[in-house]
Amino acid sequence: MALQEAFQRQEKATAHVVKVGRTQTQDAALTTLGREMSAYSEAFSRDRWRIYKCEERLRVVNLGGTAIGTGLTAPRQYIFRVVEHLREVTGLGLARAENLIDATQNADVFVEVSGILKAHAANLLKVAGDLRFLSSGPDAGIGEIQLPDRQAGSSIMPGKVNPVIPEAVSQAAMSVMANDQAITQACFMGHLELNPFLPLVADALLGSLDLLTNACSIFRRHCIEGLKADEARCRQSVENSTASVTALVELIGYAAATELARAAAEAGKSLRQLALERGLVTVEEFDELISPDRVTRLGAPLKLRCATRSEGANASHVLPLTNYVFKKEPGLKRTQQ
Repeated sequence: MALQEAFQRQEKATAHVVKVGRTQTQDAALTTLGREMSAYSEAFSRDRWRIYKCEERLRVVNLGGTAIGTGLTAPRQYIFRVVEHLREVTGLGLARAENLIDATQNADVFVEVSGILKAHAANLLKVAGDLRFLSSGPDAGIGEIQLPDRQAGSSIMPGKVNPVIPEAVSQAAMSVMANDQAITQACFMGHLELNPFLPLVADALLGSLDLLTNACSIFRRHCIEGLKADEARCRQSVENSTASVTALVELIGYAAATELARAAAEAGKSLRQLALERGLVTVEEFDELISPDRVTRLGAPLKLRCATRSEGANASHVLPLTNYVFKKEPGLKRTQQ
């Protein structure tokens, strides 16, 4: 919960920071850093719910089943009362298995629970990797966010600081995934009426719980809570990236946007500068098109202007969203959406 809430606070704090969204590590479309943080928060919210439901899987015990689940040599009164007494002593919502023979020989419940922990580990690994990438550089990399400095990064490279917390969290997550594999193998190695490999299951499962608990704690305290956006770097990337051209399509048309991107790359100018020089947009229009509200709205407007300004006012027309192309050119078929 604490890690999820830390990302929720970062979501609010960075909601105004427009940045380049990426797919396949390449510039794609504009988004906000707050939206990225919200996605991480949602992922950990799902993890919380899955892990919370684990109790329902683990609360059933086979105590009283003795050797193979038949209750051989155990007093009948003991079988019916022992779990109730254990529940009172521990305060846990334990329950006696209805089928003690099944609960004695089958350990698939631990595979299921370990899989849930592995899902959380996968989310931790993904988010930690994202933060390492976004903070890379900082001067010769992405550098859109700044992670808290935790230790000197090198004895021979002055000023170098490494993302040690995301790296530590990643290693913990990988260890949990390895534990999951061990648990899976130990559980299917059980033979007939008893599984002799449950000590390995217990060690690996409890180890995964400890690793994840500590990883989430240090991730929150030593990384997420101190994370900061480099707003100037984000702004610079937005103004120079082809992702901004996509935001301009609505106003200037697809063909003009494509030409603008090509010309900006050839001239070594920012997209903003060249768009203003060519009179394709005004300063106010450009800022509006890349504003946080504009780049994060759900879907496109009901109608889109599909001609470029350079074609003249008479060429400008509006097509319904359900039946449009950005610019009608020879040989280009109208696309039904």
